[in-house]
Amino acid sequence: MDPELLDLLLALDGVQQSPRYHPEGDALFHSLQVFDLARRATDDRELWAAALFHDVGKAIDDDEQGHDEIGADLLEGLVSERVVWLVRHHLDLLRDPKRTRARLIGTRELEDLESLRRWDLGGRSPHARVLSAEACLHLLFDLPSSPTKGHEPT
Repeated sequence: MDPELLDLLLALDGVQQSPRYHPEGDALFHSLQVFDLARRATDDRELWAAALFHDVGKAIDDDEQGHDEIGADLLEGLVSERVVWLVRHHLDLLRDPKRTRARLIGTRELEDLESLRRWDLGGRSPHARVLSAEACLHLLFDLPSSPTKGHEPT
């Protein structure tokens, strides 16, 4: 397991988000929920990774308008280019859905962004039960003996 990826995730612990849009609490709890939704919906591990890491930029700048670019920059060289691209563009369907759909019509990228957006919206339960960041990384990278202790909402 790459310790840099674990550090990026754990840096989200305690990063508060707007209760209006994120009643679930901190950015780590949200990201773990989004990962779980992706894992249940697809076998595509790059989508799992995009779901897990989509908000890592919030640990540096919790500004809703810039964390996508920051997160993608943080992930460069640590994950695939596809994952970096998805993190960089995960807000495109929120910011400008019409233009995004027109630009990407009929592509896998649009399908991926739509899935990621759906999971991002779904990962907002204050009562969800999730795996720990370590357990998620073990599943993502198919490592043996993953810890199962979960992250409790704050």
